[in-house]
Amino acid sequence: IFCQLVLKNGTEAFDAFENPPAPIYMQFYFFNLTNPLEMLNGDRPAVVEIGPYTYREYRPMEDVNFQENGTKVAAVNPKTYIFQRNMSRGPETDLIRTVNIPAMTVMEKFKDNALAASVISSYMRSQGEGLFITRTVRELLWGYEDGLLKALSLFQPGLDDVFGLFYKNNGSNDGKYVFFTGQGSSKDFARVDTWNGNSSLDWWTSDECNMINGTNGAFFHPVVTKNETLYMFSSDLCRSLYAVYEEDVTVKGIPGYRFTPPSKVFANLTVNPDNAGFCVPAGNCLGSGLLNVSACKQGAPIIMSSPHFYQADEKFVKDVFGMNPKKEEHQTTIDINPLTGIVLQAAKRLQVNVFIEKIPRFSVLIDDASAVKLRTVMVKQNVVVNIPFMLIGLGIIMGVLFMFLMCRQKVPESTAAERQPLLSS
Repeated sequence: IFCQLVLKNGTEAFDAFENPPAPIYMQFYFFNLTNPLEMLNGDRPAVVEIGPYTYREYRPMEDVNFQENGTKVAAVNPKTYIFQRNMSRGPETDLIRTVNIPAMTVMEKFKDNALAASVISSYMRSQGEGLFITRTVRELLWGYEDGLLKALSLFQPGLDDVFGLFYKNNGSNDGKYVFFTGQGSSKDFARVDTWNGNSSLDWWTSDECNMINGTNGAFFHPVVTKNETLYMFSSDLCRSLYAVYEEDVTVKGIPGYRFTPPSKVFANLTVNPDNAGFCVPAGNCLGSGLLNVSACKQGAPIIMSSPHFYQADEKFVKDVFGMNPKKEEHQTTIDINPLTGIVLQAAKRLQVNVFIEKIPRFSVLIDDASAVKLRTVMVKQNVVVNIPFMLIGLGIIMGVLFMFLMCRQKVPESTAAERQPLLSS
């Protein structure tokens, strides 16, 4: 059986590598922000979760090229998403109220430039553009023309005036991978050698945190034991992580081991000193359960966590009304057949958050629609980043939760620039 667990033409493992046989789904949940007016006045956000909006994900390996006598294989992994109305709460035209992410990013970029801040503030007021926007599911995910970005593009040629959480991700790939085929050693089966030509990352402040470890989560080596640690590299999380054995499971009659990332993976450096390198800038640690990935997201103030702040510091759960972390709904799990290393079932669940900073040079407005009055179900907020998770076993619906919330803390109100992490699921 193990001769089939080598990535080379003619093996079942390679066929599954090229075209994953199991259906893969990406599900988006949005949080409906119900109190934008009160939130601007300093109250904690109140949210209601809305979803899912489900997409079938197709992710064949392309440009496959064997290297070094078949011990390595290079490939890219483009992903295409097709909306599944029968598996979704509503159509893609459902309206979502969310935080105005382009405006927040622009404000953060120009916060130290008084002249630019004044011009941007004047433009936003003239257009009635504020902290919140109302857009359709399709627009938020796949892109819409943003007025502020369009205005800035007149002064910065080449600046894209379209914003979408998955903009340009439908039909595109996350870079070139080189994997070990397992020909030399079964323990190296599908392990990532390089990504985009690099064997390590450069976003973090320690060599350990910049390491590219393990597979991409789609495959694991044969003969997996309960006492080992499984490593994975996620380009969406901009880091490597690991999972440990939790319990025995059975998936459609096939025995498996369930592996899950322990809380230590995303713990604050006071709990896990090895995570000090993930505090960026150096020494700026947000607390357990949060990961600042802005350095690898073109400077956008993106913070990753588990949905509903599962396994995060309790203060984040308390600072957002509507958070209800549940292990069975919000934990990332990987069920693996221990003999073959094949993934039987998996769910990678992530929450994407945005860090909001009160900037004195900008007078933040509420959008016109909110100023008139909130429309019952139309209030939502959230942010997403592509969260790919490859599966080869018996099919799985991947839940990716998104939300966009504000946490009040840290700096006293009298301080000029009050920092508040706006967290999302």
